[in-house]
Amino acid sequence: MTMGLCMPPVMAQSDDKPNIVLFFIDDLGYGDLSVNGALGYSTPNLDKMAMEGTRFTNFMAAQAVCSASRAALLTGCYPNRLGISGAYGPESKVGLNPEEETIAELVKQRGYATGIFGKWHLGSKKAFLPLQQGFDEYYGVPYSHDMWPGHPNQVHAKYPPLHWIEGNEEAAAIPDLEAASELTPNITERAKKFIQKNKNNPFFLYIPHPLPHVPLAASKRFRGKSGAGIFGDVIMELDWSVGEILKELKNQGLDDNTLVIFTSDNGPWLNYGDHAGSTGGFREGKGTSFEGGQRVPCIMRWPGVVPAGLVSNKLLAAMDILPTVAKLTGAPMPKNKIDGVDFVQLLKGDQTQTPREEFLYYYRRNSLEAVRKGDWKLVFEHPGRSYEGQAPGKDGMPGHAPENHLFPKALYHLTRDPGERYDVLEQNPEVVKELEKIAEKARIDLGDDLQDRKGQNLRPIGRVE
Repeated sequence: MTMGLCMPPVMAQSDDKPNIVLFFIDDLGYGDLSVNGALGYSTPNLDKMAMEGTRFTNFMAAQAVCSASRAALLTGCYPNRLGISGAYGPESKVGLNPEEETIAELVKQRGYATGIFGKWHLGSKKAFLPLQQGFDEYYGVPYSHDMWPGHPNQVHAKYPPLHWIEGNEEAAAIPDLEAASELTPNITERAKKFIQKNKNNPFFLYIPHPLPHVPLAASKRFRGKSGAGIFGDVIMELDWSVGEILKELKNQGLDDNTLVIFTSDNGPWLNYGDHAGSTGGFREGKGTSFEGGQRVPCIMRWPGVVPAGLVSNKLLAAMDILPTVAKLTGAPMPKNKIDGVDFVQLLKGDQTQTPREEFLYYYRRNSLEAVRKGDWKLVFEHPGRSYEGQAPGKDGMPGHAPENHLFPKALYHLTRDPGERYDVLEQNPEVVKELEKIAEKARIDLGDDLQDRKGQNLRPIGRVE
């Protein structure tokens, strides 16, 4: 049940240019925070953030894979509208089209400083890097850190060496797991310095941490600390990072004028077993259109504006962050069509608001695998990844996860059946008919590879020769 239904909205206290801090964690499952039920380790800073802010329990990543979900977050669009799918490798010659407008580009028009510290993964060629997408500063890795010579499958993949990127240029190499163990602390320190540098200006700080995407690595300070293995150590270090940023905001007197958002790009990569997280009981995981792949943790905190201790079960998605930030900061909306909706009033505590009623589950290049309205979800017959019935991997090696398991058409009611186990398709023909209409509208707009349909409103991906 949604709590705080009668709670009145809390009004903003002062500035019309709040700072925005956006954490986007890689492969973090819904069940990986202790406030969401994680066992064996604790996440005290995030638990405290949830107590001081609002926890959104029905928050969806746009797609259950790295590059696509990041494009959606920063542009407010379903990624397939932009031609983006999958996870780009080091040699990819495509990326987020520089003509698209990101959150960073929009808030810069309001005088914001913009910085990203962490994983980009929207194209590693210079034309696609963050400084060409509205960011003033960038320090991080250009793609997932499993795309490197240290990956267990390197013998097949032949990845080049991975480097930190400073601005537009390669910096220090990350040759092994010992070097990778500094990912979280290095990113945290750079983010803190950005806050210190811009304490007198409004800023947008984007912190897309590369972990707990495999291969896992924790710094010496956190190794063995959780008592729950390397995965627990990594999550506790990420929790520490959030605590450090919140502490820095307070130290600089910025706490009351900063919206902090914490969420994930997709669910856990389950076939990595003890090196993967938990969906909290939702079905399947990363790389699937079931809830375990796309429903992710989400906490938002802004003292005096976002109600403390509230739990909201209203449906939201990562695309909704852009129009909400634009509204809060007074930034212009993108010139081209977006798919996100503004949820400012819900964010401020008005639980009578239902800004989003529908959601489209696209995956692979452009396959409409499911649609949702309210708590009804219609899954279309499609081939896809499945972890179920497969022995998971161990100690960093993946287990088997077939990519072309045939899922049948099915209807689920997510209130009574959040695990998507009980098909009620035959019992609810009128619901199916309504959801089919939503799907058909989506196919006209965006297309659908499952029906070999081309969408009318797709935009070109960025390309380099």
